[in-house]
Amino acid sequence: MCSHFPNYCSKCRAPAPAVIFLFVPLICSLSFTASAACSNGNCQILEACSAATDCGPGLFCGDCPALGLKQPICTRGQPTLPTSIVNGLPFNKYSWIVTHNSFSIVDAPPLPGVQRLTFYNQEDSVTNQLRNGVRGLMLDMYDFQNDIWLCHSFRGQCFNFTAFQPAINTLKEVEAFLTGNPTEIVTIIIEDYVHTPKGLTNLFTSAGLDKYWFPVSKMPKKGNDWPTVTEMVQANHRLVVFTSDASKEVDEGIAYQWKHMVENEPGDPGVQKGACPHRKESKSLNSRSASLFLMNYFPTYPVEADSCKEHSAPLAEMVNTCYKAAGNLLPNFVAVNFYMRSDGGGVFDVVDKMNGHTLCGCSTVTACQVGAPFGSCKNISVPSTSPLTSTGGSFTGSVQFSKSASSVLRPNCLLLIVFFFLHSLVAAVMTKHCYITYAS
Repeated sequence: MCSHFPNYCSKCRAPAPAVIFLFVPLICSLSFTASAACSNGNCQILEACSAATDCGPGLFCGDCPALGLKQPICTRGQPTLPTSIVNGLPFNKYSWIVTHNSFSIVDAPPLPGVQRLTFYNQEDSVTNQLRNGVRGLMLDMYDFQNDIWLCHSFRGQCFNFTAFQPAINTLKEVEAFLTGNPTEIVTIIIEDYVHTPKGLTNLFTSAGLDKYWFPVSKMPKKGNDWPTVTEMVQANHRLVVFTSDASKEVDEGIAYQWKHMVENEPGDPGVQKGACPHRKESKSLNSRSASLFLMNYFPTYPVEADSCKEHSAPLAEMVNTCYKAAGNLLPNFVAVNFYMRSDGGGVFDVVDKMNGHTLCGCSTVTACQVGAPFGSCKNISVPSTSPLTSTGGSFTGSVQFSKSASSVLRPNCLLLIVFFFLHSLVAAVMTKHCYITYAS
């Protein structure tokens, strides 16, 4: 989603107290035998497993060699849907999981006869992402082949070796999910390189999503609260869409992202311990003129093998850091790569804790009690062996490495070299163009 390639030739352009309560890391000393002691769906969180079918509902079998784990364990694969416990609050009071470059999926087929040369950020289909509790999608949209495509590219141009598929395919997955789940709300955040007039408007209409569109005219001004999730569902305004192109709020009625939310820096600056700088396009994180807060938590260059480590204690620590940077406000959206990977609870556990703090004043949302006063919490075990209120997720397999962590890293290193070569080539061409332009 974030741009990895700075503009080398700018002249050529067109014009409170910390919430330590929640995120104290859980330190577990675990030892695993060579074979799992449980199977057939009976394994609980953190128990050793050998296949996805060993783990109970809402769990999947994944390993984490980056943390030194020598055997796969059952880890959480879904959050607790907060509206199933605490409903009827403004949309901006909830926290949701967002997948960064949701479309950039490992093993996604390339164009016929073309070797794709780009990075991958997810391992699961968009449909399964939504079924597993993801409620925000980051999509990079480009003009390509007389259509609008999802593309993981650079310098605002899609190439056949960075293209994934026409955007309408993914949007139809979203439409099917919203139709089949009439109480759910999905947010789409577009990195927008579409210049076709009314291109996005026509795209969303063709995908059948216009009927779910949340009107920009109803979005709150000056940092006020959003409508409640109940009101949004009743009005069928269950698709919230933002664009990075400011002109489209007026031209197409698509909300300009940084008018309505604050955001920290994506990429490596967003994962550096102890700092949570705001993105240059965004207002400062402690600004109260926008109602939503997007927290990016993913490195510039994604590595599958490291994601389970990133989604463990460091993610919880960064939430605390960003909470303080935002003036004691927890993020509404947490954007990650490889969302399924962790050492146990992962992003699902972190978001549950965020919702528990905000919605009911409890350590996790599963401790909230329907209709009870704020701060009235149930006693629950940690780690929870029953993380779900729903078993609707459908991740189809375990995420296990068939190679060592170093060999898993190697393909992305090769891509890094190729991208740097392409970047240098484009920069050289642009520099020559600038020289000719300004010398003439």
